Amino acid sequence: MPDVVVSAAELGRRTVRRSDFVSCNQAFIDCRTPGSDRKENYAMIGPGVSQAAGQHVNLRLPHGFNIGAAAMPHGITNNLHLHYTAEVFVCTEGEYLLRWGADGTEGELPLKAGDIASIPTWIFRGFTNTGPDNGWMFTVLGMDHTGGIIWGPSVLREAEGHGLYLSADNELIDTVAGDEIPAGAELTKPMEQEYIDRLRHYSPEQMKRRVAATDELIWSERPFIDSTLPGGGARLSCVIGYGMTEDPHQEPRIFNPHGHNVAWLRADPGQGVSLHRQGETQTLIVKDGRWEVTLNRTDAVSVTLGPRDILSVPPEAWRSVRNVGDSEGDLLVVNSGDGRVRLEWDDEVLKSAADAGLGIDHNGYIAPYALLPRSARRW
Repeated sequence: MPDVVVSAAELGRRTVRRSDFVSCNQAFIDCRTPGSDRKENYAMIGPGVSQAAGQHVNLRLPHGFNIGAAAMPHGITNNLHLHYTAEVFVCTEGEYLLRWGADGTEGELPLKAGDIASIPTWIFRGFTNTGPDNGWMFTVLGMDHTGGIIWGPSVLREAEGHGLYLSADNELIDTVAGDEIPAGAELTKPMEQEYIDRLRHYSPEQMKRRVAATDELIWSERPFIDSTLPGGGARLSCVIGYGMTEDPHQEPRIFNPHGHNVAWLRADPGQGVSLHRQGETQTLIVKDGRWEVTLNRTDAVSVTLGPRDILSVPPEAWRSVRNVGDSEGDLLVVNSGDGRVRLEWDDEVLKSAADAGLGIDHNGYIAPYALLPRSARRW
């Protein structure tokens, strides 16, 4: 494949700083419901499921997924709703109580900083900030076009009392603010009981298997061909899908298709992932620490990212990642697609690995270089 060279201007466009986030507190129909009226909704990559025409979107390029966030003070609730595509919660700050079911009583689980939860499609879900301070929850939504959401029947009924309606095209109509309901307009009605009865059901035990708790993560110490080489050394925990691991023994916490895969990348100061590229769209989100990402094999351009900063890396662009902070750091990696992500390493990386007795087998996993067929041994 020809090299994709990223200019400094394009790198800047694809870098979304924490300071670039713009909140919308009228993104959803429950924005006036007491206990839910202090939510802040963010859309960094793609519009997500926002129902507000004024929702700010930092980057509208198709990625195969959407990335946003919800910020909520203590005690504030995101009301019951369901999604057509995958919804993944990445809690980076605070504590939340997740609940699900048509009336929110089918089960509940706590989420804390560092936890990732994948919520099944076609079930009602909601969450409340139970921590002492403001919380922060990134969301990764499946597909470029999510189809929007369906609100719980009680949410729609209460919203009407506050002058809020939802059109059949998923657009918010605020009569208090002066919006008029168009003549003959079709409005969204509460889901009928016959359809509620056909929704999916999950026990607390089943839902817990869809939560990758930070204190239960399983890390591979050698997930990449460069793990023992200078410039490498990053560890990887696969949360959703096999993603980019080259460790044949590594398995993800969650297997079912999402349209994307999600993993934690961890590195000590000075360590990271050496020069490589991939065919899938990739987004990097910093949880903690300082990270330097360098793009291109020639005419290199670099950016340093801090907590909550986001970088979108285009397919086939060469990139390397390095922890430039003074302590261990964690980085969330989201790649498009349901299949494995096969990395193409720079020749210098592969030669150094071969000198260390390591190579990549025909299945894309690390193997002893001496045991590979002669056709696969280039040095």
